[in-house]
Amino acid sequence: MSAVVFGASGGIGQALVQRLLESSWYGSVFAVSRSGRVPEGAVSIQADALDEAALEAAAKEISAKTDRIRLCVVTVGLLHEGAGLTPEKSYRHQSRDAFERVFAANTIAPALITKHMLGRMPPSGRWVFAALSARVGSIENNDLGGWHAYRASKAALNMLIRNYSIECQRRNADSICVGLHPGTVDTGLSMPFQTNVPDSQLFSPEQSATYLLEVIDNLTAADSGKVLDWAGKVVPA
Repeated sequence: MSAVVFGASGGIGQALVQRLLESSWYGSVFAVSRSGRVPEGAVSIQADALDEAALEAAAKEISAKTDRIRLCVVTVGLLHEGAGLTPEKSYRHQSRDAFERVFAANTIAPALITKHMLGRMPPSGRWVFAALSARVGSIENNDLGGWHAYRASKAALNMLIRNYSIECQRRNADSICVGLHPGTVDTGLSMPFQTNVPDSQLFSPEQSATYLLEVIDNLTAADSGKVLDWAGKVVPA
């Protein structure tokens, strides 16, 4: 069996690749990233998740080397980027630029990856496609407001995951498409927002990767279309 990780040079992405390499389940692990800096032992493929031609080429390269992809995980995402892009505290702080950049990374990139990868997953047997989502993308759980672009981009991603699950199960009843909330992880994405996070709730990338793979291992076709957190609990839509 083979596994593919997109965003493999990021904190969670690298940790997932390393855990997959250590697993006895996968004979090959493909690590797709912009930089190509991925754990040793993985098949490194360079591609920007917003460059559709590069994604198509990456998908074709993976397919040429394996026809047994049983896991595909998308870890790309964006919350902030220097002083020019920070989560909005009020509707007054919204900007077209922020929405375009955040939606591009959190919604459009995973959508483009699915376009070129889902059709390459096996037509029968269990496989999992998972994209990192976030608890703050839950409309039902939103009691604080704010973070408009990020929340909206993750809510949109969750809808896409539901759509993909319906379409894929028509072709393969054992297919699983899910969103995964990794918890608060000690990476650059969460660093400016860690002040009030208890130590017990701040995971290292390695911890988060371990938890996420445990959730993935226990998924069934009945979970397809859902968003689950690092402990396997469903995040409401």
